[in-house]
Amino acid sequence: MLMKYQKPQAIKETEGRRQKAGSRRQEVVSKLFSLFLVICLLLPVVTLAQEECEEKKPKSKLAKLDLTTPDGNAAQNPTPSPQAAQMPTVQTRPLPPVERVGVNVAEQTPLTLEEAIAFALANNKDINASRIDVELARFDVTAAKGVYDPKFSVETYAEHRETPVASAIGGSASGKLTSTDIGATTRLSGNSPLAGGVYQLDLTSSRQTTDNQFTSLNPQYPSGITATYTQPLLKGRSADDNRRRIEIAKKNLSLTDSQFRQRAIETITRVQQAYWDLVSALRNLQVQTDAVNQARTQLESNKRQVAQGTLAPIDIVSAEVQVTNFEQNVYLAQESVTRAENNLKQLMLPKRTEKLWSRALLPTTPMNLDAPRYELDEAVKLALASRPELEQSERNAEINKINQKFFSNQLKPQVDLFGTFTSSGLAGSLANFGPNPFTAGTVALTNRVNEISRQLGLDPLPTTTTTGGVPDLLVGGSGQSFSNLFGFNFPTARVGVRFSFPFGNRTAKANYGRSLAEGRKIENQREQLEQTIEADVRNSLQAVRSAQARLSAAIASRSAAEQQYESEQRKFQAGLSTVFLVLQRQQELIIARGREVQAQTDLNKAIADFQRATGSTFKANNIVVLADSNLQQVKTDDKAAVINNQ
Repeated sequence: MLMKYQKPQAIKETEGRRQKAGSRRQEVVSKLFSLFLVICLLLPVVTLAQEECEEKKPKSKLAKLDLTTPDGNAAQNPTPSPQAAQMPTVQTRPLPPVERVGVNVAEQTPLTLEEAIAFALANNKDINASRIDVELARFDVTAAKGVYDPKFSVETYAEHRETPVASAIGGSASGKLTSTDIGATTRLSGNSPLAGGVYQLDLTSSRQTTDNQFTSLNPQYPSGITATYTQPLLKGRSADDNRRRIEIAKKNLSLTDSQFRQRAIETITRVQQAYWDLVSALRNLQVQTDAVNQARTQLESNKRQVAQGTLAPIDIVSAEVQVTNFEQNVYLAQESVTRAENNLKQLMLPKRTEKLWSRALLPTTPMNLDAPRYELDEAVKLALASRPELEQSERNAEINKINQKFFSNQLKPQVDLFGTFTSSGLAGSLANFGPNPFTAGTVALTNRVNEISRQLGLDPLPTTTTTGGVPDLLVGGSGQSFSNLFGFNFPTARVGVRFSFPFGNRTAKANYGRSLAEGRKIENQREQLEQTIEADVRNSLQAVRSAQARLSAAIASRSAAEQQYESEQRKFQAGLSTVFLVLQRQQELIIARGREVQAQTDLNKAIADFQRATGSTFKANNIVVLADSNLQQVKTDDKAAVINNQ
């Protein structure tokens, strides 16, 4: 049987006391730890509240005193405060320099927008290149017409020829014939601009000598004139390659002229935008410079108040950070001015050695704050009637129609009517080569018969010569030969028809099909171009209206920012605000002024782009397009700058 052990009563009481003491120690430690956490949490809050109370204390009369003398030096023997002794050391820097690379700011050249456009139209390399393109197109037209220039040619020759002869019948008993020929051939040929005809006129004349005993005239002067004309009846009558090339060259001239106008519009738009960019950059530079001056004024004010003990020394550092930030903006604004000015000069000046490169430009044309008032339908209608791109598309369509007409004509067979007229002339001196070779063997017999005939009182046998009977009109020199030629004493005429046709004629069919496909392609491109112009007008009109709305909002924002800044300054002077809030309002004011300047610039650039989109750039800038792609800019002072596209 097991027995259960029981502790004595004294031991139980001792253990109970120990447990109670441990519980009390744990409670004390827990309360001390909680108190420590509360103190840690409340300490920052108390410190912050104490700082705010110090900042909100009413300023003493000492804060309203200016401790500087009129000459800007500190007053003698001021009473330093503990905060002044701890004032941070701040290095005073001068304002950013106004010098710009390669530009003498002291030499400023006033420049209006009209003058900038006139400079660009006269000197811009892109426009000059377009003028040269128009000039080249004119030369192409002249060259294409040159196919109808008559071709005149002259050929002279001298020939000596010795020909072997095997018998006396050949005209020589020595075994060879010797002949000399001196002559000239004159030809006039060309293409007719009427119905695709071809003409040719040949005139030949020569002097021939020979020892042929059967020649009646030696020397003799043969001459001839031949006139030939070929007229296509089907293929090449209504359209041929020569006329096609001339028509295409004329259309290309109109196309190039339209491209010149487009290039001029684009250049004027770029000049306008570059001009307003320069205006914006200069105004932004002024805004940033004013911001630096305001920040420096605030910095000096903070220094005086720290010296008087009304501000903490850290407020000087805050103001100094604001100054350095604004100085960086000034440097960036100076770079923007240089870039904008160089961009405008690049569009205006003809070469890099111009003196205007080293001078600062001073825009004098005020910004236009009145946006054009157009409804969308009216603006689109104006663009479709004025945009040079549509005119170029129309010229391409006309060129395609010329090709279609030509290649359609090439499908016909070649049937040509031709005629030839020839007139010949001949004259010469009577030849006397001695006895007839055919009767030379009967000379002795003839002499004997003649002797007997004299004895009998009869007449001698008649003497025969090798010349035979020659008409008088053939006896003479070259003059007589030309007289016979132009007297048309010996004419020849021929008239005929020539026919040719290639089997299959695949080349002509392929060319005609290609021209039809190109016509469909041009039509698709025109529809796409019209959509592009529609979108361009919509975007530009929206840009104008949005820029105008942004400008109104920017003006209101700038006005509100000015009021907030002035109010915050008054609160700060009354001790109801902090340096942080003043600097923040100052920065907001600078940003608002910059946005207003940018909004004005965006509006003017949007107006210029809207004029380009609607094709009204020339009209809006008083530029008149004269004949032969001449541009005349009529200025407000009744002076005109004429820019010839020649």
